[in-house]
Amino acid sequence: MSETIVRRLWVAYGPVGVVGKIQKDVDGYTVHMAGKNEPLGVYPSMEIAKSALQTHLRPGSDRPQFREH
Repeated sequence: MSETIVRRLWVAYGPVGVVGKIQKDVDGYTVHMAGKNEPLGVYPSMEIAKSALQTHLRPGSDRPQFREH
């Protein structure tokens, strides 16, 4: 019997383009900022991951739009 690993990906778009991404896998929701090699961290829920990504944007930035890919 084989084990299937389901991964999902959401890209975060700001007014000037892609600002980051959130990837769902077996460990949780991993947040990556655009242009950075290391992830910010792994979070237990999508809402927490979205908030973590937002806190790393410039102060006063609008909440990015998340699109699943």
